[in-house]
Amino acid sequence: MIYRSRSVEPLNWEIVRSITSKSEVYNEGVGLTGVLLASRTHFMQAIEGNFEDVNATFRRICRDERHTEISIVAFSIIDARLFGGWGMRGIGAFDFNQKIEKELKGKYGEEEGGIHFPLEEWQALAMINDIKMMRDLPAWKK
Repeated sequence: MIYRSRSVEPLNWEIVRSITSKSEVYNEGVGLTGVLLASRTHFMQAIEGNFEDVNATFRRICRDERHTEISIVAFSIIDARLFGGWGMRGIGAFDFNQKIEKELKGKYGEEEGGIHFPLEEWQALAMINDIKMMRDLPAWKK
């Protein structure tokens, strides 16, 4: 499942770290994996696992008052996990260097001064892949 939403307050690394730390503990217990992207104003998250656990997690996420305007980008059955081993990896798109941010804005567009998170599954997965290629993976988790 992939969804995007608008944060009710400007995002920073401490907020992203708080969300992913709690998510990792919960997700490990139910066998979910995934990644959370955050710009200064929006979230985009991919969650993998069995249907019931992903669905229950998404219902809980929808009740979280830290965000609004939740849109499902994709909810489909997959053959293999893309984020196996990642209980929930957090990526702050607000702390990229200017060159990377400019590249992503050029490729995916701009939204409220930050990177636009796509509304189509293939673009969302392409963005996640592009970011994975640009960043040092061990640093994302901390």
